[in-house]
Amino acid sequence: MFVLGATPVQMGRLAAVGSASVLLFSLAAGVIVDRGSRRSLMIGADLGRAALLMSVPILALTHSLSLAHLTVVAALAGILTVLFDVAYQSYLPSLVQPADLLEGNRLLSLSGATAEVIGPLSTGVLVKLLTAPIAILLDALSYFVSAASVWAIRVREPRLAPVVQESASAELLAGIKTVMGHFVLRLLLLRSVMAFLFMGAIFAFYTLYAIKTLGFSTVSLGFAIACGGAGSILGGIFAGRIAERVHWKYSFPASALVIGVTQAFFPLASAFPRWALLLVCIQQLFGDFAWTLYYVNENTLRQTVVDGRLLGRVNAAMQFASRGMISIGALAAGYVAAEIGMVNTLWIGVAGIAVSTLWLLPLITYKEVEHENKAETNLGSAG
Repeated sequence: MFVLGATPVQMGRLAAVGSASVLLFSLAAGVIVDRGSRRSLMIGADLGRAALLMSVPILALTHSLSLAHLTVVAALAGILTVLFDVAYQSYLPSLVQPADLLEGNRLLSLSGATAEVIGPLSTGVLVKLLTAPIAILLDALSYFVSAASVWAIRVREPRLAPVVQESASAELLAGIKTVMGHFVLRLLLLRSVMAFLFMGAIFAFYTLYAIKTLGFSTVSLGFAIACGGAGSILGGIFAGRIAERVHWKYSFPASALVIGVTQAFFPLASAFPRWALLLVCIQQLFGDFAWTLYYVNENTLRQTVVDGRLLGRVNAAMQFASRGMISIGALAAGYVAAEIGMVNTLWIGVAGIAVSTLWLLPLITYKEVEHENKAETNLGSAG
């Protein structure tokens, strides 16, 4: 994007396109996942993303790369990403016992966090040494590695007859209907809608703001993002221990509040240029630590209380309510930033994320009913 000289509005549009695929495709992805082989879908999504990313350096080397092509790549890669994410979140319960779901999600978060540490650090150096298109080529190759890793899984995947609704629209909306019928899942969904809507502002300008406003080099930005990976690793390490000691009805709002508060360090960095890198590293470290705790518990809750035949559509509904909202927020943020500047727009995003925690406050006084008691099994019952 920097090579092509993108403006804030164009950055917002590109970020919106990538996330819009979640908004438009996620519910259909849930139906596909519930009807097909989740393992096969994951492999196909990885191979598709690898092919899409490989087209970027090829066109760049032939001087044919354009913003239009990047937009298409962002849209298609977004569709494949949501398909992969919905599939893997639905695939885990077929690999481990119910009592081991929290541990499984914790270990998955650790693997992702390790990549978040190594990836940004190496990417910053590679972009500096080899240029961005070549660095993207290496990113594409990582998807081939991912596909091979999933292919190596030999655990037999049980084939569950999906819950088929009376009409196509009912089948698409089955996940949302299930979530809205469960008190805890409903609150998590409503918080996600608001939090990720405002997260769109930060998502749209993160790289542009860090490099153009804060003056970060690609290496410095990679280091800051790697601090987020370190926070995620710590979150993955301690997720199980914290779940044993803190009831999920307290850990959800507490984690969400920390996520919201730490986002403030990002726009605050522009007021303290000498401390900008430190502030962004703090935002990444503590924000990703809290996010990992939240994410592990949320995934485990869904996998514990939802019928496996509907799990794909429920996971898709949560993707729709979270990452899908980023597209709307990012698009709006692009136009808002053009009027009031990126920093002010980022502060609006921070405020919205923090306020979204209010949706989770009813959890503190929530009394589990019989059909929802199962959710406590893997999320900790202390407190």
